[in-house]
Amino acid sequence: MATYAIGDLQGCLEALQRLLDTLDYDPAADHLWFVGDLVNRGPASLEALRFVRNLGAGATVVLGNHDLHLVMQAEGYGKRNAEDTLDAVLAAPDRDELLAWLRSRPLFHVEGDYAMVHAGLLPSWDVAKAAALSRETELALTAPNYRDFLANMWGSTPTAWSDELTGWDRLRVVVNAMTRMRFCSPAGLMEFKAKGPVANAPAGCLPWFEVPGRASADHTIVCGHWSALGLRVEERLLALDTGCLWGGSLTAIRLEDRRVFQVPCSREVEPSGWD
Repeated sequence: MATYAIGDLQGCLEALQRLLDTLDYDPAADHLWFVGDLVNRGPASLEALRFVRNLGAGATVVLGNHDLHLVMQAEGYGKRNAEDTLDAVLAAPDRDELLAWLRSRPLFHVEGDYAMVHAGLLPSWDVAKAAALSRETELALTAPNYRDFLANMWGSTPTAWSDELTGWDRLRVVVNAMTRMRFCSPAGLMEFKAKGPVANAPAGCLPWFEVPGRASADHTIVCGHWSALGLRVEERLLALDTGCLWGGSLTAIRLEDRRVFQVPCSREVEPSGWD
């Protein structure tokens, strides 16, 4: 029995199936963790979503920015992007069931010494705090009035956390940190424009996981979202977005011994500014 954490899928189902063959994946015994962004930009968003959902209790999924983009598009919110590959999901006969399942996924998952999030955690959040904040967003996404949350979810302000935040501002900071952030200041001020390698860090900012004294550093954080970062296997960080969509690879890591497995991916789209 093993647990495999898998990087950003983004509709690349064929690569996932080859990766599972490489793992000798046993659905009766093994468990899969997905770091978010199951859909969008790749060729098989609908099929990938169905596949992962059908894994049932054998898969743990956290939401990424592309997953939330799909949920918003389905309800008429947010800006449609030319690179989106979500039409098949939106037109599917089982779309309502798929979207309800997706909305019920958390932003953050903790198990033992590991914690999984799509993008990152703000420096002041320990794992218990992050789990509680994730639960707040999960409740908002599954509440009868969840459309009100979707109408107010997207946007880049406030740019920093405060325990005094309430309402949509509070939830928006949580969503932005956990699904969009790459760089922030040592004080936790988020920066959303820079998307390249670590060397391109904006003035006064550094990768969220390099902030000194980060409160979540007592757990190993499993994440994706940052294809320019590439694979990082460190004592307290497993970054798994290796750019499958851009012709890189799809990566899995076995948590029990940290063995890395990869399959090469054909380029599905040309690189652009929103991954």
